[in-house]
Amino acid sequence: MIKPAALIKQTSAGGVIFRRLANGIEIALVSVKGGKAWCLPKGIVDKGETPEMTAVREVREETGLTGRIVDKLGDINYWYYIKGENAKCRKSVSFYLMEYLRGNTADHDAEVDSAEWFSLNTALEKISYRGDRSILEKANARLKESEA
Repeated sequence: MIKPAALIKQTSAGGVIFRRLANGIEIALVSVKGGKAWCLPKGIVDKGETPEMTAVREVREETGLTGRIVDKLGDINYWYYIKGENAKCRKSVSFYLMEYLRGNTADHDAEVDSAEWFSLNTALEKISYRGDRSILEKANARLKESEA
């Protein structure tokens, strides 16, 4: 008899970290899955942490960059399967717009394959997941509003 998959809920947080340069705005993305997928940095909210604390920590760990939260961009929700645990997971991720303060993308942790800065338009082209793209589009709109 096949055992039915367990149901797990995960709460995560992450960020869209940006910097303004003379030639426009850049966004830091991270690559995963052997460099095959580009996404926004995010991770699980640890016990005792707020989603905001998690977003700042995960951005720092996965990109090597320290940022300051400017605004909340929104939440995404999706399902995925954890094969080793035979579990279906419902993941909720809160995303924040973050202004770059300091750091270097070469200092990312081993959870990601790489971290790189991209122009906003290139980041929108490269991003691999629909939910991340919707958050990046919101960030784009907010950043354009702030320039006006």
